[in-house]
Amino acid sequence: MGVVYKAEDTKLERIVAIKFLPHHIAANAEERERFKIEAKAAAALNHPNIATIHAIEKVDDDTFIVMEFIRKKSVGKE
Repeated sequence: MGVVYKAEDTKLERIVAIKFLPHHIAANAEERERFKIEAKAAAALNHPNIATIHAIEKVDDDTFIVMEFIRKKSVGKE
């Protein structure tokens, strides 16, 4: 659930991924809580195949997770 964008963290000068909770979902308190639980669960994990969570934020009506940006690796033919 959510829409992910590539962004620049201007304070720490790094590229991050930002996952927004869409407004039609954010209007539901239960869905907002699920989004926070998802962020907390991912933040508790440390694995090379899981993006690191840097923060969960709310600005005005937007709730979003700031996480490590992982470049897509090309899959070569074998």
